[in-house]
Parts: sequence; structure tokens; C-alpha cells
Amino acid sequence: MQTNFTPEQLADPGIATANGILRTCVHCGFCTATCPSYQVLGDELDSPRGRIYLIKDMLEAGRAADARTVTHLDRCLSCLACMTTCPSGVDYMHLIDHARAHVEKTYRRPLTDRLLRHVLVRVLPYPGRFRLALLGARIARPFRNLLPDARLRAMLAMAPKRIPAVSRNDDPQVFAAAGPRRFRVALMTGCAQKALNTDINDATIRILQRLGCEVVVPRGMGCCGALTHHMGKEDLAQAAAAGNIRAFMAEVHGAGLDAIAINASGCGTTVKDYGHMFRGDPMAGDAARVAGLAKDITELLEVIGLPQGAPKGLRVAYHAACSLQHGQQIRTAPKNLLKRAGFEVVEPADSHLCCGSAGTYNLLQPAISAELGRRKVARLEARAPEVIAAGNIGCMMQIGAGTAVPVVHTVELLDWATGGPKPRALG
Repeated sequence: MQTNFTPEQLADPGIATANGILRTCVHCGFCTATCPSYQVLGDELDSPRGRIYLIKDMLEAGRAADARTVTHLDRCLSCLACMTTCPSGVDYMHLIDHARAHVEKTYRRPLTDRLLRHVLVRVLPYPGRFRLALLGARIARPFRNLLPDARLRAMLAMAPKRIPAVSRNDDPQVFAAAGPRRFRVALMTGCAQKALNTDINDATIRILQRLGCEVVVPRGMGCCGALTHHMGKEDLAQAAAAGNIRAFMAEVHGAGLDAIAINASGCGTTVKDYGHMFRGDPMAGDAARVAGLAKDITELLEVIGLPQGAPKGLRVAYHAACSLQHGQQIRTAPKNLLKRAGFEVVEPADSHLCCGSAGTYNLLQPAISAELGRRKVARLEARAPEVIAAGNIGCMMQIGAGTAVPVVHTVELLDWATGGPKPRALG
């Protein structure tokens, strides 16, 4: 793609990066075949190629974002299926990130949008606040049909029937390995996940201990920054990421770390991008070090090694979270581990397409999200599974809201297969 940025514009590192990305696009349109929003809406401007044109026009003109451009950029899930499909290697992730930051700086959203986004930014990354919000949503849910805004109705519908008690395993501490220590691993405990499902971290700690890992929950760790990052709020995302970098590096310089285990794939994609986020920053070296240590839990377990399990007689439909299969390019490890543990593993048709959760997308774009959720559930149920496994809490909530089939995290099944308790969702 030909671009026409001025030398003055290209002096801005962000514009220079965007220019390089734009120039790799050859307009082939392969991305439209795997873009979920385009599949639902059928509008070229709701495809990666269309959004690239909008971003190019906006940045080249050096103008503020307008309502039309913002509408189509907001409809992007950042599922990154387009990057998996693109034969030219267009770095769409960093381009849409830059565009969203530009929107945040130059566009004044309607009041209701600003208020809604402010609430999300001030609540979701903080487990204590999020728990209170979930409790309030449960109380208000019977009255959700009285609300005029579909986004508010989606927020109330999101509240689970059961809000788990706080797990003290999420507090800063060290869990000793069972037997000789083979690895020292930090666990990123997440933010929203700690309020929605405490069983995931508990299962992760147990299986890592069982396989010879000393597990540390670092002091000072918090939200990875993904929620604010994808809303274009660069300063908040940088601050959250910087806090985590300091927390993990304190362990690196202390007793040392072999890996950082992450069991929410959306967080994993962001942490692995810390090196890019902090390029040119004094923290760049530490950020790159942390990014290099970050491992999805299935990626890590494949390295550590899982004992061969006897057949369990349980049919598991594996849902590949976009942030895992597209964002981190991890596709086979979860399925191989489940098979090795003794489960029968099946996959749905169109497994490359998003379930519609996508961080806060199901709250900000509820109609598109709901349609994608319906399609994903139908394809999963078509495989007649006894349980559905996924590697991201957002996907688990989205899919679980539309099916009676139990939905669990992959690590819960692996923990159960290697001596842990049966996942709560299985009864």
C-alpha cells in the first residue's frame, strides 16, 4: 500500500511504525474471510482491509478521528484472526492499537459512552471493585429489561449466578514444589478472573507444584493492562504494565524465575507484548525480559512435561481462544495436553472465529457479540461434548452463558487428570 506521510509526520515514532505496517498491506482481502465482524455485518469497512483504509486516511491527513471512523474501529474485536490469515504479515495488532490511542486523544465520545468506558476502566481491573459490581448486577438483573441501553443490559446479564469467595491463594506468597524443585515459576493471578472464577488459579498452583515447580505470587502485581490498552488509554495501560514489570523483576533479581505462568490468554498476549509497549523507554530492557519469560500455562506445561494419563471416557470440545491461537500462535499445546491426560478431544467447525467476548467487547458491542456467541455455541454443541474447555476466562463466560454444557478452563481438567479435585463445574 502506498502511503504519503510527510517527513515531519514520520518523525513521530508511532506514525513511523504505522507507516511501515500500512506499506505491507497489498489489498488482497484474505483477511475478510476470517474477520468475525465482517462475517456478521458484511460491510467492507468492518473488515481489517476496510479499517486499514480508514486508519491510513485518518493518520495521513493528521486529523482528529470522526464518528464514522470510530464506529468501524470500535467494531473490531482485536481477535487477530486477520494476522493469522494475512500472507503479507501485516502487523494489524499494533496498527489498530495506535489508531485507538489516536481516537482516545482526538475524539470526544457521546456522554453515555464516556461514562460507560470510565466505569469499565475503574472497575474491571480491580478485583475488589469488580466483586462489588457483580453483586450489584445480580441484585439489579431482574430489572435489566427496563434499561434503555443494551450495553447496560449486557453488563447485568454478565453477572454469574455464583460469585466465588476470595481465594487466599491469590495473595502474595510462595508455594513449595512437591518433591525436588525443578523450576521456579511466577503466577500472574489476573484481575477480573480472580473475581469471576478462583478455581483456575487454584488448579494452576496445584498442578505446577505437583510437577516440581515452586510457585510464587509476586507482591505488587495487578492488571496486565490489556483492558485499558484496547480502549486506547495508553497512560493507564503503561502504568499497569510498569507495575507488573517491577513486580516480576523483583523476583528475577531475588530468588530468580524460570517462567511467568499466565492462565488467561488475553493477559498473556499483552504481557508478551510488553517489549513493544516499552520500546524506547528506560524500562525497555526489563519489559523485554518479562515478555520473554511469559508463558501460557499450556505452553509451560508442555515444556515441563505431563504424565501420560489413562483414558477418562470424557468427550471434551476444545475452544481455541483468539488471544491464544492468533495472539500467541499457540494451537496444538492445549489439545495435545488434554489428549495426553486421557481425554477425547474434539474441535468445532470454524474454530478460528471469535466467540464474541474479546475483553470488554461483549459489553460495548452486545449485539455483534451475542451473534458471534450464538454461532460459537452452536458449533461447539454440534460436536456433542460432555464438557467444553477454554483457556481464557472471557471465552468461558461468553460460551457458558449460552449453553448447558459445563465450561471449564483447560488447566482444571489437566489438574484433575493428574491428581487434583474434579472441576466444580462438573458437579
